[in-house]
Amino acid sequence: MHKPFIIGVGGAHSSVGKTTLSAALIRQFATGRHSDCFKMLPAQPVIGAIKYTKTDLYASLVDDEAIIAEKDKDTSKLSAAGAGKVLWIKSPKSGIEELVSVALSRLADADIIVIEGNSAIEFAKPDIVIFIIGTPEEGIKPSAEMLAGEADIIITLKPAADAALPAGTSAKICALDRYPYAFDDNEIFNIITLMDNISSTKEIKRLLTERAVDARLTCTAARKIAEELGVPYIEVGRAANELKIKIKNCELGCF
Repeated sequence: MHKPFIIGVGGAHSSVGKTTLSAALIRQFATGRHSDCFKMLPAQPVIGAIKYTKTDLYASLVDDEAIIAEKDKDTSKLSAAGAGKVLWIKSPKSGIEELVSVALSRLADADIIVIEGNSAIEFAKPDIVIFIIGTPEEGIKPSAEMLAGEADIIITLKPAADAALPAGTSAKICALDRYPYAFDDNEIFNIITLMDNISSTKEIKRLLTERAVDARLTCTAARKIAEELGVPYIEVGRAANELKIKIKNCELGCF
């Protein structure tokens, strides 16, 4: 069954660089520069994008290409970067869940969907969440703190002071030396490589948890997971250790 790979891009506050990063990611995928990783994706993937803007009263899902392409709109930047279809959700948080579901269903044929906007990410449950922090003085607005704590990757300024990061975060940290943020091709490729590694580990852990019985798994079953995903046996062994799943009857000393 086809399932798009969903990337959520959130931030500590408005104007922190969410659209800049989203467009840079889309451009990298659209030009095929992801080919050394994300091998499950085609060289020229179909890309969809969802932009969320909070409103006070009304809710709407905009798909009119003339509106999407209006100059200087964030949606036009996503489209120009290479997204084949861009949808714009405008809604108070109370009405966003249904619109996110509708938007995702309209983009179901995409290989990749990039979602920009904190509240939209909460309901979309992306495969990867990237969270952008600005300067230490700006901090993280209270409504964004939960998303920051759940992020897989955090973009922050050098030095990445612990005080500026969410407490107890296990996210991978990408520290840049300039703000407002601008992302060159190497930095975006490094972020994509991180996403690939994180998503691979998540899938390994999902399969280990699904197939283990009483926190135990045979060596044959563990090797099968590695072969299905095309990863080294040691990565499955490492994930099993983190999950405290014992690999039993090891035949080749792989684990």
